[in-house]
Amino acid sequence: MLRRCQRRKKTPGVRLVLFELSDKKKDILAHDGHLLVKGGPGSGKTTISIIKADVLVSEALRPGQKVLFLSFARATVARVVEALDDHSKNRVQTRSRVDVDTYHAFFWRLLKTHGYLVGLPRKLEILTPPAQAIALSAIRHEFGPLKKLSDAQKAKRSERERAELQRLAFEESKVCFDMFAELVAQILGGSVKIRKLVSSAYPVIILDEFQDTNAGQWLVVQQLGIDSTLIALADEEQRIYDFIGADPDRLNHFKKRFNPGEFDLGNENHRSSGTDITRFGDDLLKGTFSGKYQGMRLYQFPVNQNQAMAALKGQVLQARKRLIDRKTRDWSLAVLVPTKQLMREVSDAFRAGQPSMPPIDHRAAIDMEGAIVAAEIIAFLLQPRRAGDFEAFVGLLCNFFRGKGGDDPSNKDISESLAIDKALQKAAERAKQGKEAPANSIIRPIRAGYEQCAAFKPSGDPDKDWLGIRNILAGCGCTRLAEVAEEARNVRLLDRGTQLRDALSLDWRSNGAYKNALDIVKQAFVQEHFATSTRRESGVVVMNMHKAKGKQFDEVIIFEGWPRYAKKRVVANPHRIVPGNVVGEYLTHARYNFRVSVTRARTQTTIMTPEPDPCILLRSAG
Repeated sequence: MLRRCQRRKKTPGVRLVLFELSDKKKDILAHDGHLLVKGGPGSGKTTISIIKADVLVSEALRPGQKVLFLSFARATVARVVEALDDHSKNRVQTRSRVDVDTYHAFFWRLLKTHGYLVGLPRKLEILTPPAQAIALSAIRHEFGPLKKLSDAQKAKRSERERAELQRLAFEESKVCFDMFAELVAQILGGSVKIRKLVSSAYPVIILDEFQDTNAGQWLVVQQLGIDSTLIALADEEQRIYDFIGADPDRLNHFKKRFNPGEFDLGNENHRSSGTDITRFGDDLLKGTFSGKYQGMRLYQFPVNQNQAMAALKGQVLQARKRLIDRKTRDWSLAVLVPTKQLMREVSDAFRAGQPSMPPIDHRAAIDMEGAIVAAEIIAFLLQPRRAGDFEAFVGLLCNFFRGKGGDDPSNKDISESLAIDKALQKAAERAKQGKEAPANSIIRPIRAGYEQCAAFKPSGDPDKDWLGIRNILAGCGCTRLAEVAEEARNVRLLDRGTQLRDALSLDWRSNGAYKNALDIVKQAFVQEHFATSTRRESGVVVMNMHKAKGKQFDEVIIFEGWPRYAKKRVVANPHRIVPGNVVGEYLTHARYNFRVSVTRARTQTTIMTPEPDPCILLRSAG
């Protein structure tokens, strides 16, 4: 059974565990040709692939050749680099001859060089997710909320969106991420020479989390496998991307196409050895629980916001103390929640201090669509004023409301964008007549906020000036601009690293002003999409459960929402691990996602669920 929360004895923390080669792992190292390596969380799939890469670098690759490691998650890079450092016999040589990258970044390099072969313009730019949301907002507004559409309406919307993305790519040189794989498959399938060049550079390609490849990515893999040796790493029970095109039968496709050597590491456990975390995750998928689970804890909290958040903060502070007392090096604690909104609420609660509880220093892995379009507005306002700038500013504000919701914009945000644009047009017509905008026009407070920003005198310190503009937007009295400032709180200029700060500083030194701030910020966020951090996760991190895939932490706390009552009846049940906490079409997906989140921990996972209405997936685990 899940163990209820109680104080644990302090034990010394140990991060690195000696990686022992089982007979199966030795067979993996000895096998020639394509490979399919299956295994549960922490079974050592990634590590054994790196040890094999180390052997190949030393014994099989010709000068100039490399091993390519492809992953969906940029965060996986840190884990791969860690494995390279810990398990390579010749660390320096192997690090220089193993390229670790995301599928998107690898595809983009091929598109930039060879996209013209499939009819794309010679000079390409990326249509980032926020820009894609803006470009498709009119179509999405026309169809309304995705959850209310029939299958036929969803298909029609998808067809319209695809046509618009095709037009943007081939007519305006703007290519979205969703098109990368399909276009690269066309390039490799249409040119034997290019395909062989890629395979000559990368004779061995490791495919991480292969079970989640979609149709386009599978087309690319089939081309790469003609001349390169493929090593596919997969966990069939960690499949959580069905909703974006991952095929449950993908591993069978791979076996039929390549006839690989197949090795199943089962539940060998190197991440959370000495605990029953993986066993609990497996039982979670089965829906049956038995015995006690070392390393698993259950905490049920009262169903009101103040007590729920206080309970969460208490658990986080206790976990943080445990990790510090164990002297765990670069300790990490993840707080995983089911929805974006709850993530924001948790982050806000952690920032707020209480008499009995201090603020909790943390990093929130918030989806960046709204933050990015808000950052573009601030960057624009940092630039010197030019003729027509107010109209351009209002255009960016309209884009903010069209793009902040990502793939599923709300009717409220789209209506807001339309209302702002309409108010601007009406104000322009009245200006031609020598009249001011109506007293109740929404364009008036927008213009007042803009004028306050225009009067701001930058100092040349990017951090100080960024905060100065953001503070004006927050306090100028315009609710729409205050919303921009609120979203921009999620962009911490220092967190962007020195490259962005240095670029803005250089712009100031070269021009005596932030002449190119908007272009600099746009480029910084494009680079951010391809950035691969080699920094291990450390400290307290708050993130959506989906974002935890591919990561690992010393401890994990999973915190879900609670029912809202009116007259002793449940009137809403948001932010649950299982939507609405009821049996429905999303139950299977939620079960897989929950299992992934549980198994991110090395030493302990704590599950926090509301006392009167616990998660339905835990009903027999209490």
